[in-house]
Amino acid sequence: MTEFGIDGGTERSFRAPGRVNLIGDHTDYNEGLVLPMAIDLECVVRAHRRRDGMVRVRSLDVEGGGDLAADGSLDPDSAAGWVRYAAGVVRALAERGRPPVGIDAVVSSTVPVGSGLSSSAALEVSLALALCDAADFVLSPLDLALACQQAEREATGVPCGLMDQLSSIYGREGSALLIDCRTNVVEPVALPADLAVLVVHSGLPRALADSAYAERRGACEHIASSLGLRSLRDAAPAQVRDEPLARHVVSENARVVEAAAALAAGDVVRLGQLLTDSHRSLRDDFQVSTPELDLLVDALVRAGAFGARLTGAGFGGCVVGVTAQQGVAGVSARARGAYEAETGISPMAYTCHAAAGAAMVP
Repeated sequence: MTEFGIDGGTERSFRAPGRVNLIGDHTDYNEGLVLPMAIDLECVVRAHRRRDGMVRVRSLDVEGGGDLAADGSLDPDSAAGWVRYAAGVVRALAERGRPPVGIDAVVSSTVPVGSGLSSSAALEVSLALALCDAADFVLSPLDLALACQQAEREATGVPCGLMDQLSSIYGREGSALLIDCRTNVVEPVALPADLAVLVVHSGLPRALADSAYAERRGACEHIASSLGLRSLRDAAPAQVRDEPLARHVVSENARVVEAAAALAAGDVVRLGQLLTDSHRSLRDDFQVSTPELDLLVDALVRAGAFGARLTGAGFGGCVVGVTAQQGVAGVSARARGAYEAETGISPMAYTCHAAAGAAMVP
């Protein structure tokens, strides 16, 4: 490997995509099924090696930055802002045996923060690749994802699942990813060529650590335990008929399976129906929607989308809709116009394409 130097040296760049979850929310930490796709919004880390055992990080997009000990000795709690994620990555890799080699790292990202599109996972994965490369340290894709999940948990205090990191690492161009969150097996599912995936930001940031995410997770674990089950993945519909939170998890797992089958069959109309059914379940049973998210989902469907739903943990952020490629611009314009007329918020929209997973930039 080329030697990097503190005075400049050879620079390498690493990219990691964000993700949009087509369907399957709040199922991952219940050992269930999810169907995300890596997207063409990404975080890029430009880095070169230092000789003094320090990891220096700064961003081109947001304020803040910091110097971290490459041996992972800095507690992420003592870092500020987004640097907490970087400190978490450094520590997680050090615990797995990464040599304490320092880097200078400059971060830039096109993944909107607080949107539910996994900006933090994209940062973690791209920085982890840069750190591993500088130290000639190799981890399997799954172990890399687990290290980045640990970093996320330490940075936020939120017991997040593994979907975001797996999606960023295993992304496949032109395909969604059917992920079994019990076995961590990832199966690409090709997207129909005439299908467009439209993501629209509600204008309300989603702060996961400040949401009821941990409360929902704890409630699901309690219900599973009360049923004598390892997780709600093992529950039958009849067992959870009177438990709205669990009822969502069980029904959502079934929708993920059917959505993957609809994609494989090219049945985009059925896919859209499943997305809309998922939103109703997240709104009514899991209660993680907001009036703005509901309005935006309705606006997309009325504008001609096959279906739409909130994506991510809820409590703000984005909705995802599916529509025909040929009409996506019109659907986007009509839905955004209707939403702005109702709320006074001008939403951002992204037509996302399924992207390849994290890698060094050639």
